[in-house]
This record gives sequence, structure tokens and C-alpha cells, in this order.
Amino acid sequence: MDLCKPVTDAARYDAIILGAGAAGMMCAAVAGQRGRRVLLIDRADEPGKKILISGGGRCNFTNLHAAPDRYISANPHFMKSALRRYTQEDFIALVDRYGIAWHEKTLGQLFCDGSARQIVAMLDEECRAGGVEIALGRDVSAVEHGDGRYRVTVGARTVEAPALVIATGGPSIPKMGATGYAYDLARRFGLKVIEPRPALVPLTLGGDEALFKSLSGVSAEVIAKCGKTAFREAALFTHKGMSGPAILQISSYWRHGQQIGVDFLPSQDSGWLVEAKRARPRAAFRTVIGAALPDRLADTLVERLGLHGEMGNLTDRALEQAERRLADWRFSPNGTEGFAKAEVTIGGIDTDGLSSKTMEAKRVPGLYAIGEAVDVTGWLGGYNFQWAWASGSAAGQAI
Repeated sequence: MDLCKPVTDAARYDAIILGAGAAGMMCAAVAGQRGRRVLLIDRADEPGKKILISGGGRCNFTNLHAAPDRYISANPHFMKSALRRYTQEDFIALVDRYGIAWHEKTLGQLFCDGSARQIVAMLDEECRAGGVEIALGRDVSAVEHGDGRYRVTVGARTVEAPALVIATGGPSIPKMGATGYAYDLARRFGLKVIEPRPALVPLTLGGDEALFKSLSGVSAEVIAKCGKTAFREAALFTHKGMSGPAILQISSYWRHGQQIGVDFLPSQDSGWLVEAKRARPRAAFRTVIGAALPDRLADTLVERLGLHGEMGNLTDRALEQAERRLADWRFSPNGTEGFAKAEVTIGGIDTDGLSSKTMEAKRVPGLYAIGEAVDVTGWLGGYNFQWAWASGSAAGQAI
């Protein structure tokens, strides 16, 4: 299927959208179906590249529990309007209309039964229904603004429109062509940018914690904590540090210099080790710990705790101290695996300069910013796609 509709000779449009990702395609489809003449531009050779690799190729396209409190932003109220006006139920209805089969995996995460290409094809068809013109494999060499119009140079052509939408995302996953172009363009128009940093990213360990790297490949259900925020999901040890859903989630809240806490036995009640001593005094401490943990992880934790021998030979105080440490094992990450491994970017174009209803810049008429380019970052599990659909729809309704 040819996903690239050629640009016509006419140079004037109602809106030019930079970035044919989730947010850009949604915005283009909505605006086009409202009768707007839209040009959608992307330097990639096909649209929706990040959609295609998401969810292991099956696209975790939204989450049943999407709500403002599942997002991080310097302004925690900014995303409320867009999320309220285009909900997860709205996107599910669109998916159903195209007959795309889906399923809930865990924690409200919705995936295609088949392929993420079904979502891209659906968005492309929505763009076609709106008469959207798509220019792929085209680099933008210049963007100018004057007389109420934006002029964009694409290859050898210059096109113009009264509305320009920045939908080029953030710098996460640079191998997909991601850059900080959105921020450079926003700054040119006087918009502020909140420091971008990797989010939903593995954490790295060093120093005394290097011992845990020997556990590479071991995973366990834990509660990962940073400050007042906690997530109960799987954690995975890697040759560089820690990953897995619980760690990716907490990474969005972690800053350099902070510790994270890990509860390795979240299903155990307070006092469980002393109770185990009373019930099984001749059982080895390692046996009791190992009953609820993978063997290699149990060995490492027992070694670090320094408790050996039978339960009956250990004092209640020693067991209580071990329990407290197992319930809040402190790690001091020395960094992350960076934008190369980050699923999304935290930070971005400052929402204080944007309308929460339309996504338009308050002081630059006709300029819009949507999706990951904006300082709104969702949890792992389809939340960032829902922000793309919602913010894209909000801008598409306005331009």
C-alpha cells in the first residue's frame, strides 16, 4: 500500500504539520476531516515508525485507566482538557470501527492481536478520508513566519499556511531518527523548553552495587519506590543495572543523586520472618528467603544480609532488620541508559506557553505543539499514545 500521497503543485495550505508520528497523523486526520487543507511532512520514509516498534510490534495503543494523574508535567493540570475531550474510549471506538482485534494484557494495557501496522494503516486511511497530503522522506530546510503565515521549505519547494504544528517528538530512540528539532524550533519562536531527559529508561548501577550485575537476566515482581511514588510490577536485572516495567516506571521520577527503594517481597506481611522462625526453627534462612525469590537473587540478597544458618539460631532483632531491608532495599543509580534506550522523553516545550484547550502557542498565533514534543509524559503502558491521540485531536479541532 502506498502510504505517501504526493504533494500537489499548490503551495498554500490551511495547516502544515511537521512529524507523521502518532500525534501528527491524528492531528492531520481530524483537521482534514473538518475540511482543512493539510500537508503532513516527515523526514522518515514511512509514517508512524515509533508506532510500528511499540509493544513488541503489536502497539500498546492506549490504556483503560488513562487519567491526568498518570502523567508527569511541570503543570499537572495542563493535560486535563485534552484527555477529557478525547478519551481512551474514543480511540477504542475508532479501532473497533476498523475491525482491528485487540486485547487487554495487564493493568489496562491494550494491544493489537495482530500487528502495529494495523494502527498505522488506520491512521493513514483517516488521513486519506480528510484529503491530507503526505510528504515522506522530505527534510525541512527552513521555517519562516511573517504576515500571519508560516513558510516551510521542503526540498526544492516552499509551502505556506496560517497554522504550523510541531509534532516531531522528543530525542528518545535516536536510531528511529528522533532528534531535538522540536525544541530548537520552539525556541526560535520564543517558547521555553523544560529540560528534556530520558524517561521510561533502564537505570545503571556502579560501585558496590556492581555485584547485582551478576544477576543479569533475573526478574522478580517488586515494588519500586522513589520519593512518594511507587510501582508494583516486574524488575529485571541487566548487565548494566536494572530494568523491567517497575524500574522503567520509577525512572521517570528519579533524578541524579536520588536513591530508589525496592521491596523484593511485596506479598509478605509485616513480621513474616519472625513468624517463619517460630513455625520452622530448623529451616535455613536461605531456604526461607528462596521460597519466594529466584535462586540467584536469593543467593545475592542473603550474601549481602550476612545471615546464615538455621532460623532458630537467628535473633528476632536480626530477622526484623533483614525484613526491613528486604522491604526497602536502597539502590543509588549512577545514571540511565540514556535517550538511546528511553521509550519517551520527559520535559519538552513548556506548557505554560500553550493553550490547554487547543495546544496553540499563547503568544505566537497559528503555532501549535503536540505529543511528545510537549512537557507531558505518561506512565508506561499506552498512556503516551493516549496523550498523542488527545493532543493531536485538540489541535486538529482548532486549526
